[in-house]
This record gives sequence, C-alpha cells and structure tokens, in this order.
Amino acid sequence: MKQLIKKILASLNISLTRNQRYDAYTRLILETCLEPGSQCIDIGCHKGEILDLMLKGAPEGRKFGFEPIPELFENLALKYRHNPLVTILPVALYDSKGKTSFQHVLNAPAYSGIRQRKYDGKQVEIEQITVETDLLDSLIPEDMLIDLIKIDVEGAEFQVMRGGVRTIQRSRPIIIFEFGMGAADFYGSEPRELYQFLTTECKLSVSTLKGFLDHTRPLSEAVFKNYFENGKEYYFVAHP
Repeated sequence: MKQLIKKILASLNISLTRNQRYDAYTRLILETCLEPGSQCIDIGCHKGEILDLMLKGAPEGRKFGFEPIPELFENLALKYRHNPLVTILPVALYDSKGKTSFQHVLNAPAYSGIRQRKYDGKQVEIEQITVETDLLDSLIPEDMLIDLIKIDVEGAEFQVMRGGVRTIQRSRPIIIFEFGMGAADFYGSEPRELYQFLTTECKLSVSTLKGFLDHTRPLSEAVFKNYFENGKEYYFVAHP
C-alpha cells in the first residue's frame, strides 16, 4: 500500500516529504537533460527506479547499474537480462579495489552501506556481509563518454567520485549525488574537499537540484559547506 501511495503521489507531482521532493526533482532533471542516446550510470541501483527513468529518457544509450546487495543485484540482473544496453554489476564502487565488510540494513535496505551511519532514529537490523569493491574508472571503457551519473551510496559518494575521476574529467557529466551529515562524515569526507574536487579537478559547477532546474547561480564553496553542516540540503547536482 505504501509503495502504491508513493507511485500515485509521484504521478501527480505531489511531494509530502523532502525525500519525495528530491525524487521529483531527480525525475525532472532526467526528463530535461537526457537525450535518446545518453549514456548513464546508476550507482546504488537498489530496485532500479532511477535506472528505469534513465532507460525511458535515453533508450538508445548504454546504462550501467551497480548494486552490491546480493538479492537486489539478482533481481536487477533478472529484470534487465533481455536488454543488451544494460550492464548490472554486483560491486560497491569505492576508491580502492578489493573486498570489504558491508552493512546490509535488513529492515531498511536503502540505508545500507560500507560503514554504519546515522539511521534517523530508526531501529535497524544490520547483517554484515562481505562485498567486492572496485573503481568506476576500472569498469567503464576509457573511450566511453558518460552523460549522467546518479550516486546514492549512504555516505561514500566522494570515495566513488575519486575512484571515477578519469571518467568524470573525460566526460564532465551531470552528477546527481547525496552529500550530508550523518552519512558522509562517517567516511571522513569534508565539503571543502569535495567542492574543490568537483570544481577545480573536474571543472564542474555545483547546484542544488532545484537551483539546477531553475538555472540559478551555482553554489559557492561557503554555501555548499553551510548546507552540509546545517542539513538544509543534502542532494546536489554537479554539472558543466
């Protein structure tokens, strides 16, 4: 019933919570920015909701989905098995290759990640599993240009970007990513470092989702840092 209500609200563009508003903005960004041949990456693919939107907006481009939770990966592999343009990999993207422990939150899988984080007051049931880690740069062909990346990995977003620096610098894609206290700080990530990485190393600007859609001035480093610290915004867009 909960999922049905969410689908109805989404179809009517009604957002009751901040997460629902972020979901609505993400849908609008995909609808606005994707072209038929756009090549996209969904990192933290979960059930494939965003990947489905990528396929709808860009049916002719290559798609990559990364999902380390075994049952979710198996469901995704089955779901997209007949689409030759979709590659699903059971990997937790990171800034190093190897194996690591992974916190699988059984009663709230969307909170799962390599490290434990704050769980917004939820009573969570965690199963610790071992997953493969790898770098995005090692898994995306060196001559492939990527148009859009979505990253939602419960705090490890900066590590994912560092592992994909060559892909990002080469492609200068739109990157929709989460970055906030209670998650990123558990990985030692600082807003200044991420901002400098995106703007200086990758030559991208940083906006809120709404700011990007409204074509307002990109965020300064100070404003980005303030959003990170006060929690007013925790979803952002890096863009050319």
